[in-house]
Amino acid sequence: MGKGIFITGTDTEVGKTVVAAGLAGAIKAKGINVGVMKPVATGSIRTPDGLISTDVQFLLKSIECDDEPDLVNPITIELPLAPLVASRLDKFEIELDKIRDAYFKLSQRHDFIVVEGIGGILVPIKEDYFVSDMIKELGLPVIIVARPGLGTINHTLLTAREAQHRGIEVRGFIINGMDQQKAGIAERTNPEILKEMSRLPLLGVLPFDHKVDIFSLEMGDIIGLTSKNIDIDKILS
Repeated sequence: MGKGIFITGTDTEVGKTVVAAGLAGAIKAKGINVGVMKPVATGSIRTPDGLISTDVQFLLKSIECDDEPDLVNPITIELPLAPLVASRLDKFEIELDKIRDAYFKLSQRHDFIVVEGIGGILVPIKEDYFVSDMIKELGLPVIIVARPGLGTINHTLLTAREAQHRGIEVRGFIINGMDQQKAGIAERTNPEILKEMSRLPLLGVLPFDHKVDIFSLEMGDIIGLTSKNIDIDKILS
């Protein structure tokens, strides 16, 4: 399909939304017409106007975009569970055609799309359809977002090898949330060890920004930090 990048993670809560927003904002700052998408969002908030995902609002704010929410996030789910589990409990069908149609329309509007996944690449969206299947269908390379601390070597290598096993191009990985004041030996050594063991590009280490808050849509300096610390040109190449 169109040109873009898919942001996956070693797990949930590794900061995919923050990284995706930072990348989108940094790419826009280069003068590129960039769009954002989160095909499936769970844990959404019920309002009088329907379900709203703060992750999606955060992504849209990063590029000051007015694309329709149902295109940016065609599948919005209230329960904070894997999509397959949530759909079974709430007894509804996840329509994959909505994702396909939304991505096609966004790719016609924008020159580059930053797509944020949900959880890791083996999160089930439907029976026999995982995040990895969606990545392959969209035809996008992935960036793996990883934690800086102990355990991230195993999680990142597992994610990278599973992606490669499924024929997905891994563009590289980003270490997110590095707090230099609290960093121990694991945090200081993991980036280079991961680069060595995975044989993948380390696209950068994103510092922790305490001002960032997705729920209140506080961007902090995530775009500036991303532009400074992440190799945007390699991502776009």
